Amino acid sequence: MVERDGTVVFVEVKARRGAEFGGPVQAVNYRKRKQLERSAYVWIDRHGREAESYRFDVIGVLLDGAEVRICHVENAFSLASSA
Repeated sequence: MVERDGTVVFVEVKARRGAEFGGPVQAVNYRKRKQLERSAYVWIDRHGREAESYRFDVIGVLLDGAEVRICHVENAFSLASSA
């Protein structure tokens, strides 16, 4: 979780060795997003402030031999309107 200028960003980082089974960003599927949303709602209930906005970023790290590739997807998905 990162906060800047009234926006709280929940960040999921996924790493994969090779892309044989899909990339790391694609690993944040519907089920994983729902888990992240539930965790975010708990955090918001405990620590959130009325004027804050929220977003989810996904950072994918692909390890391919000695090469490392990083992909940062800002605002990858939105927080659903209800838990």
